[in-house]
Amino acid sequence: MKSAMKLNLVALAAATVGVLGGLSSASAQTYGTQEIDQSRVLTVAAPGTTLVPHRLYVVEQISDARPCFEIVGSNPGEVNPLWTTFDFSGICSRAADTNGYSIRVGNEDLGVRYRLQIRQSGNDLLLLGIPTDGSSSLQIGRAGGISSTGFTQIVLNPGWRLTKRTFEGRTLGHNYFTNNLTLAQLLAQDGPVVVEPPTTPTPTPPATLPFADIRGDVYATEIARAVDIGFIAGFGDGRFGPREGVTREQAVSMIVEAMAKKYPQIMVPTQVGAQVFPDVPTTRWSAAKINFVARLGIVAGDQAGTFRPGAPVKRVELMAMLRRMAEYEQQLAGLPTTLAPTHTARSFTDIGGHWGRDLITMMSGYCQVATPLNESGQAFHPEATALRNYASAAIVRLYDCTRPAP
Repeated sequence: MKSAMKLNLVALAAATVGVLGGLSSASAQTYGTQEIDQSRVLTVAAPGTTLVPHRLYVVEQISDARPCFEIVGSNPGEVNPLWTTFDFSGICSRAADTNGYSIRVGNEDLGVRYRLQIRQSGNDLLLLGIPTDGSSSLQIGRAGGISSTGFTQIVLNPGWRLTKRTFEGRTLGHNYFTNNLTLAQLLAQDGPVVVEPPTTPTPTPPATLPFADIRGDVYATEIARAVDIGFIAGFGDGRFGPREGVTREQAVSMIVEAMAKKYPQIMVPTQVGAQVFPDVPTTRWSAAKINFVARLGIVAGDQAGTFRPGAPVKRVELMAMLRRMAEYEQQLAGLPTTLAPTHTARSFTDIGGHWGRDLITMMSGYCQVATPLNESGQAFHPEATALRNYASAAIVRLYDCTRPAP
């Protein structure tokens, strides 16, 4: 598992004392912006995966040692990704997820309320700010076509520009897609952006997989996406171990790492304060993460007050953790914690009378997180151990899920 992000006392305090709906306002007060040379930055749609066909990159030319990119033509601008041909450390920077970019309008940080995504609309690519509350999207830029190289320049709409985040006078590596207008002014000016919601295609493993032992696995595409996001990795011997069981502490680690990738405002501690569970000593590798999510209400102990970190996590227990994670996301956005369904809920044949029946049914309709064992048949198998392949897929589904804009 990847190591946790560095402790940020300001963000941790905001997250743990229950000020869940005010992180965007706190960020706006904490962070500032620094103008940058727009000719040295590139917004680009890059090849993605089956589930996420187009990835958003922000590439910056830091030094002039050698070019980081070339652009040929316009509408669309075809990008030659030179940064992929050499070690670009110190020469170029590349931001590829929410750790590297977010939206800022009218001096307000919208990193919690809006997610940046590239969406295809006909023969065009749009850069959109997708709201977490199902309201209107923001159109920030467009390509004017789709490049034959797979890398397409996104031209920002008038009024939008890239800036850098600052903190206490220091310029950080985080990029803002910035507009001086307020959110209300932008929505009134542009009106609702209507884009067909992305469909969920049948997963087809990509030609190149990060691990040889996931080829042929029904979750191969989602595993590749999980590794790409960075909340899970393989073993030292080059295996992923898709059918190995996940322990309760490993599930917590995956969820925490995914949260940290998705919401840079959440900084996960690496040090352990007071011991929360008697069977999770402060010296245990997972203690900081377990204590962190316990304080947020995402996990709880059993009737005896213990956590059982090394015990296998059941599929129903994983659903309970992911439900709390989704509810916490709602709180971050200042919304009610009720999870409105995004899909039609499934009718599983083996959960009648089980304590997790309603939970599993709800999570099948929310981002299709709960699905049959091995994606076959109509049984969920709630008491079965969650395997690494399904745990990765379930977290990816929640990570990538957005409600269609009206």
